[in-house]
Amino acid sequence: MKASLRLSGLALVTAALLGPPACPPALVGLAHAQAQKTPSPPARAARRGPRALIPDGGAERALLLDELYAHLATAASEEMAQLTSQAIEHVWLKSGSETVNLLMERALKAVNEKKLNLALKLLDAVVELAPDYAEGWNRRAYVLYSRNEYARALGDLRRVLALDPNHFKALDGLGQILRELDHKRAALQVYRRLLEVHPYMASAKSAVEELSREVEGQGI
Repeated sequence: MKASLRLSGLALVTAALLGPPACPPALVGLAHAQAQKTPSPPARAARRGPRALIPDGGAERALLLDELYAHLATAASEEMAQLTSQAIEHVWLKSGSETVNLLMERALKAVNEKKLNLALKLLDAVVELAPDYAEGWNRRAYVLYSRNEYARALGDLRRVLALDPNHFKALDGLGQILRELDHKRAALQVYRRLLEVHPYMASAKSAVEELSREVEGQGI
């Protein structure tokens, strides 16, 4: 029963992502939805579509992520891996808190507008309110990296990976920073771990090939 539920969850998320947004806002159309009269629960669910049924937190969300990571690691094609990774990224955004989701949406808007100080303040609030929410730490790490605060960014990325060892964006960010700091052997280990999680990530394949030559004198 659990296996069938998880597979149904995968199919649900995949269906929801057939037309993924250009950027992954935490709450799509929140302001618009609040401005309108609240519909009845059946109408609200129908209008929101399959994404409304993605678990918003807790054990169900963890089970779905485990299943999606398993599919990603064994994907039969690059196309399937891309679709699965997109599904995972949408699940990452489900914090279980409307307040945190709204802060994440505002932080993303601030980053897109190059307002890094504002984004950092918003993400500081996110990690304070939801210290077990991995994506909050990941987004803050990106902002810190963009501000050249590598030490703090590394700390946040390690926090992400303590909460979610398969978080491929955090692994990628960690590898990039270690590489920029000339810690090539450590970066190589991170990128190899990344390819175990996401075997079709082209940038990780290139990094492993280049770093293995530099560190070990050989290709993959």
